Amino acid sequence: MPAVLVVEDESAIAELIAINLRHAGFEVTLAENADQAQMAVDAVLPDLVLLDWMLPGQSGVALARRWRGEARTKELPIIMLTARADESDKVAGLDAGADDYLTKPFSTQELLARIRAVLRRRVPEALDSAVEVGGLRLDPSTRRVSRNGVDLKLGPTEFRLLHFLMTHPERVHSRAQLLDRVWGDHVFIEERTVDVHVKRLREALTPARCAQMIETVRGAGYRLTQQVAVSSH
Repeated sequence: MPAVLVVEDESAIAELIAINLRHAGFEVTLAENADQAQMAVDAVLPDLVLLDWMLPGQSGVALARRWRGEARTKELPIIMLTARADESDKVAGLDAGADDYLTKPFSTQELLARIRAVLRRRVPEALDSAVEVGGLRLDPSTRRVSRNGVDLKLGPTEFRLLHFLMTHPERVHSRAQLLDRVWGDHVFIEERTVDVHVKRLREALTPARCAQMIETVRGAGYRLTQQVAVSSH
């Protein structure tokens, strides 16, 4: 599920947004000010930030500018929330690096639509289109994985790992690259964690006899290949 960081100092508004987002299937973290928001982002990079313009201390606009200036957060999707409806304020928010802009009050439907649109722009392949490699099929919209009529049961991390490997087949990815792309740059995860999830992924693929599609490339990392699957018929 996508992780959203909500940076909003009015607790009633923050809680209402959090309830609605969780109900819609998002994982939500709350921050009341720029310092808390920075700590949250330093710990785990979220999929998207809802950032209030008016914050105590450092403003949301200043925070957005800071994130856009740093390599790790440069691509972080940001939607600004504000009570300001002026065109010049909207321009200022977008100039600071926001991907979109919502004026309070807004409906839950509009908020969800904007979030999904921004996430879709950022990761076009991750939301809807099914992928197929060597008879193995993964459909992100239904969260189903199957091969030759056999449905496979994958945990959320194994699902994301397989999806990434299937959208970049035959390419070798180091553990560090996989941590960055699949775990979303979690600074506290060790590279050995990747090996554990690759092992689980192979176990999950075993009922469809395609565990060998996940290849270990000694000294380099992992890749998904269909060559092995084809030759093993």
